[in-house]
Amino acid sequence: MLICLSFSSRFNWSELIPLQLWRRNLGLQTKNSQFLLEGMPFRIFGGSMHYFRVPREYWEDRMLKMKACGLNTLTTYVPWNLHEPERGKFDFSRNLDLETFLSLAAKNGLWVILRPGPYICSEWDLGGLPSWLLQDPEMQLRTTYKGFTEAVDAYFDHLMPIVVPLQARGPIIAIQVENEYGSYAKDPHYMTYVKMALLKRGIVELLMTSDNKNGLSFGLVEGALATVNFQKLEPGLLKYLDTVQRNQPKMVMEYWTGWFDNWGGPHYVFDADEMVNTVASILKLGASINLYMFHGGTNFGFMNGALQADEYKSDVTSYDYDAVLTEAGDYTSKFFKLRQLFSMIIGQPLPLPPMIESKASYGAILLHQYISLWDVLPSLLQPIKSELPINMENLRLNDSSGQSYGYVLYETVIFGGGHLHSRDHVRDRAQVFVNTMYVGELNYNTVELSVPEGQGFRHLRLLVENRGRVNYGLALNEQRKGLIGDIFLNKTPLRNFKMYSLEMKPGFMKSLRHIAGWTAVPDYFVGPAFFRGRLWIEHQPQDTFLKLQGWEKGVVFVNGQNLGRYWKIGPQETLYLPGPWLWKGSNEIVIFEERTAGRIIQSVDIPYLGRTQYVD
Repeated sequence: MLICLSFSSRFNWSELIPLQLWRRNLGLQTKNSQFLLEGMPFRIFGGSMHYFRVPREYWEDRMLKMKACGLNTLTTYVPWNLHEPERGKFDFSRNLDLETFLSLAAKNGLWVILRPGPYICSEWDLGGLPSWLLQDPEMQLRTTYKGFTEAVDAYFDHLMPIVVPLQARGPIIAIQVENEYGSYAKDPHYMTYVKMALLKRGIVELLMTSDNKNGLSFGLVEGALATVNFQKLEPGLLKYLDTVQRNQPKMVMEYWTGWFDNWGGPHYVFDADEMVNTVASILKLGASINLYMFHGGTNFGFMNGALQADEYKSDVTSYDYDAVLTEAGDYTSKFFKLRQLFSMIIGQPLPLPPMIESKASYGAILLHQYISLWDVLPSLLQPIKSELPINMENLRLNDSSGQSYGYVLYETVIFGGGHLHSRDHVRDRAQVFVNTMYVGELNYNTVELSVPEGQGFRHLRLLVENRGRVNYGLALNEQRKGLIGDIFLNKTPLRNFKMYSLEMKPGFMKSLRHIAGWTAVPDYFVGPAFFRGRLWIEHQPQDTFLKLQGWEKGVVFVNGQNLGRYWKIGPQETLYLPGPWLWKGSNEIVIFEERTAGRIIQSVDIPYLGRTQYVD
């Protein structure tokens, strides 16, 4: 049950909202261990929500739920790899319209702490850094290496003109300098570089840093308020901030309301009562707080990150996080317990929680047509030819920006069979075929297999999947994908490759729709192949969840939108399909299945994220 705490003072912030302080002069300041906003005492009750993980049509709904919970501040990261997917080509449109997102926050009475990176971690591919940075074999990410800082400068030159006007004339009250740099700390000059890159482009609001306890003292930069990240409130943890900065307000930039999941593991949950009790204890100590996450959303497409400690583990598609709102934006018990707590502190009525969107169960969907990957190759894909295998990022594609995500098919000619050895050069998972016959898989744990003998020349094919780049830790510079070195057959390195890029961008998926060769699905078929079917919706589309029982591993596209990966090893068993991405009438569903295909998928109204395990 919720512990009872008495709070010495109640806070009435009804006058401290963005639209009523449109031309403020002082902004957020620190004085005598407290925050001041326009000279008035202020506590940050924040929640994280990432615009790039939530359909644009739902941004405002989630913000209204923040307000109804009692929060006054929204925090968001800014993902460089989405905003500059190819070097020099920038995208701030549609679901990446940062200006509209921040303006909506102001309209709905939320202040904003912006976390522009350039590195964001966030269980996001390469921590938000664009993969084309890794084309440089000498690249040193998150340092003052010239190749990195020149790229950051070019990016900030495009990002900051959007951000700067939304400071005094908008909702932004603080800017975070980088992210958890104390856990990386490879360059003592780097944080100063990032700080100055922000200041000289017009950032004037309060600067902050964010680190866990162990990295706190290594992530500081002069002129920025240090904040701390954690889930368990250890004795003295907040007082530890006094050892790195005196007489400053205490802030928990990331209070982890849940946790993220990896393929092959459990679905992590964090006890609601323990969470709310800890939040109450933090507030009782006078600190400000940001709930990470308030609403997690989804790693749509191929954007999930990964961890590499003892072994490589990629993150699942769902970023539900067991957060305050579910992946689909529904309330949890955490929401109502927090709302009760915050209303007690604020001492005034909170807005009524918005009605939740109903979910639909559209039933069974038949995937009635398929086309083998081998039939797609000659029609849609031009191979890149090279004597040596080339890693994904260095393929001559996308105006020399390389390939960022998806799959690469490596093909060469062999005579005879024998012992195939990867020398651990597969990133991250390769299905191996002789002509079209599957012979096995190479990955981090399996580095060799037997290729059967055969007559004459045959094609050896390796379909290599980038399962997601590591987003945290010291291995960021080693995140090149595909084949990152030689593959050996009978101790001889293979040569003369054809490489087919399978990034599965919208243009490719559109061309796939019109290709000749789609046929009825036979009784038994083994991938890799594309399957397609239709979902007919009579009325206004609603959110639903796709269950892929009987399918093994692959990716789902609905009306050209990449919903993300599925994998039978779990824990996640359903993919979230937002209603705004569906149409009244006919909806096209395309599945790329790597191995074993089912005949149907199910549209259900309840998600299933897997067997649960409580966070220790």
